[in-house]
Amino acid sequence: MDKKTTGIIATVATALLCGCPGLGALCFGGITAMAGVIPGSDIDIMGSSDPQTALITGLGTLCVGLIFIAIPVVVGFATLRKKPEEAVVDVNEPIPPAS
Repeated sequence: MDKKTTGIIATVATALLCGCPGLGALCFGGITAMAGVIPGSDIDIMGSSDPQTALITGLGTLCVGLIFIAIPVVVGFATLRKKPEEAVVDVNEPIPPAS
């Protein structure tokens, strides 16, 4: 396989393994953070009914979700970008005369 095919496979794999859970974490984090700021909401975060715990958990999950979504973007950019070609110097070329 060439480098472009490998890059496409890596991008698709990271999108499935990191991007999809990242979207789920964004949804869960957003709902949890909103439940922490709505007065009178029924909160149950790991046995705690504290709104501050819900808010902190939601914001933390939002951050983790953003990181998980950024991983496929970085992998895709790093593997699929067009790299500049290196200049090839011919060693056997004659030296031009000094003027």
